[in-house]
Amino acid sequence: MHKLGYARLFEPSSETGPSGLADHPRPFVFRASHLDGATISQGEKFHFNFHWFDLRRSSLDTVLRAFAEMNADAELVNVCGADAPLELCLDPIADPVNHLTIRFETPTELKADGHAVESPEFGVLAARVRDRISTLRALYDDGPLSIDFREFGERAARIQMTRCNIHHVQTSRRSSRTGQTHSLGGFIGEAEYAGDLAEFVPYLRAAQWTGVGRQTAWGKGVLVVTNCRGLTPVRVGQKTLI
Repeated sequence: MHKLGYARLFEPSSETGPSGLADHPRPFVFRASHLDGATISQGEKFHFNFHWFDLRRSSLDTVLRAFAEMNADAELVNVCGADAPLELCLDPIADPVNHLTIRFETPTELKADGHAVESPEFGVLAARVRDRISTLRALYDDGPLSIDFREFGERAARIQMTRCNIHHVQTSRRSSRTGQTHSLGGFIGEAEYAGDLAEFVPYLRAAQWTGVGRQTAWGKGVLVVTNCRGLTPVRVGQKTLI
């Protein structure tokens, strides 16, 4: 793969895209937690989910070719969903939603005012979801969200967290390229929220695909929304997201 093309897709920085962030979010996330601790025997098939956000077909073809040519240890035998991109509408849903639960399935790290927060207050969570979607759109789609960010944040801050059952975990990953070890800690668990949530449901549904917070490309920030009317179940590989 050409060096510049590799950098734009796998190591995006302020030099490979719009200014504003020192390190731009990658246009993908891996979903492979079901393989944690697994041993794959020779000849045994396995799968992982790979969500790709760059809408240019040429970039997707480049990535699929990279997977096909990885090495002799694994063979790519099938790709599902590459020809049917998912489109999500961010308009508020018509039916009222006054309560929902969010399950944080992998370590999640949210920041507010430059510091990691201890619990997922809805104002912070919704703001980080909003920012991630907008940045992905700015880098890989038709441009950032055309909403009033401040008013969105103020409305989100009025949503109450009525239950919080989370705990913090510490884990890490080692880069095969640099040899460096990177912390992948954060909180996992559940939180319940109450208030006028209809506006935020589409954003939360999108976040089930994009993840939220830091280091989403490597599996952090996976969330699932439950106990919510108006949220259509979505199939992701072998799993249903509600």
